[in-house]
Amino acid sequence: MKTIAKLILLLLMSITNVNAQETTAQDVVVKITNFDSNKGKVFIALYNSETSFLGTGFKSIITSIENNACTVTFKDVPQGIYAISLFHDENGNNKMDSNFLGIPKEDYACSNNAKGFMGPPKWEDAKFEVKNETINQNIKL
Repeated sequence: MKTIAKLILLLLMSITNVNAQETTAQDVVVKITNFDSNKGKVFIALYNSETSFLGTGFKSIITSIENNACTVTFKDVPQGIYAISLFHDENGNNKMDSNFLGIPKEDYACSNNAKGFMGPPKWEDAKFEVKNETINQNIKL
């Protein structure tokens, strides 16, 4: 009987300990500079996996440009590995325009100022880790 009581007590203590642990989340602040103009909007996406990178974002923000720059904040981002991509929809048609070869005609960029060679930037170059502090990404077009 003592063994059962100890097991129940241990189980209750484990549950209490798990509930006491808080899930920590941080902010990711993205400052983008060097836009050619203040026209149009900026589409910014935060990705939480390599498979979703440059596809469907984990979180996304659409914002305007002032003084050829903008700053956005992704709030309450859980700890993990992330990457950012963005494009300047200068003509306001809500899509990234490209030529007949698929090469973008509008400015775009990724976190860590990752650049692609003969294709889009790679996850490995754009990824960063969110841990116990606010992350600041300064991206220059």
